[in-house]
Amino acid sequence: MVAEDDAKQAELVRRYLEHEGHTVTVVEDGRTALDQVRHQEPDLVVLDVMMPRADGLDVVRILRAESRDVPVLMLTARSTEDDLLLGLDLGADDYMTKPFSPRELTARVRTLLRRNRRGADPAPVPAPAPDPTPAPEPEVGPDDEVLAVGALRVDPARHEVSVGGTPVECTPGEFRILAAMAAEPGRVFTRARLLEELHGFDKYISGRTVDVHIMNLRKKIERAPRRPARIVTVFGVGYKLTDPAKNARHASS
Repeated sequence: MVAEDDAKQAELVRRYLEHEGHTVTVVEDGRTALDQVRHQEPDLVVLDVMMPRADGLDVVRILRAESRDVPVLMLTARSTEDDLLLGLDLGADDYMTKPFSPRELTARVRTLLRRNRRGADPAPVPAPAPDPTPAPEPEVGPDDEVLAVGALRVDPARHEVSVGGTPVECTPGEFRILAAMAAEPGRVFTRARLLEELHGFDKYISGRTVDVHIMNLRKKIERAPRRPARIVTVFGVGYKLTDPAKNARHASS
C-alpha cells in the first residue's frame, strides 16, 4: 500500500512497484491508510509523513499501538530529520528522503519484504515417504545459528529475539543492528559500521538514526535502559554488546 497525497509522486511509485510485480493500492490520506491496513493487511506500507486526515507519524503510532507489525517505509523531506527520527522511534522500519530514486525505493521495498518473510512461519510441508537410506546430517550455516549473549538470544533464521526466554519484538532495523552485534559480542561497532547494517552507505543517513535504534533496543532488552548493561556506549567510538552477568562476575573478582 502506498499512502501519498501527491498524485504525481504516488503514480510514479505505483508504476515502479507494479513493474517489479507488486500489487499496489494507493491512498491519499492517513485515515484511509489506517482503514486499508486494517481491512486488507498489506505486506508493506510506503508512507508519506505529510498527509491530510492524520499524518504518517500518527499512522505509524496507531499501527504499532494495535500491534500490527506490517513493515513501514516512510518518505520524508530532508529538512525534517526530527520527524524521521520520531518515525523510527514510533516503529517505522526504514525511510527515504525526498527527492529519491524510484529504483532505490523498489530495492528498499524488496529488502524489507524479504526480511519480513524470512521471519514468517513456514508453510506446513507434507511428510515424505519413509526412506530406508539414512539421510545425511544437514549442514548448519551461520544464518541458522542462534546467537547467544548471556540471557539474550537472537535467531536470524526466525527473526526472533528473547531475553531470559521472554520474546522481544524488534523492528527490522533494530533486529539488523542487534544481530550484527550479537554475532561479535564485545566488539565495538562504530555508528558508520551500524549504518551499513541498516541501509548500506547513504549520504543522507544521520548517525542519529543509529542512536534512535539503540535507544529503542535498550528500552526492550535492558533492565534499566538509562543505565544500560547490555548495549554499552564506548564514548567517542560507538557501541558494543556485552553479557551483564559476566561483567558482574569480573567486577566482583
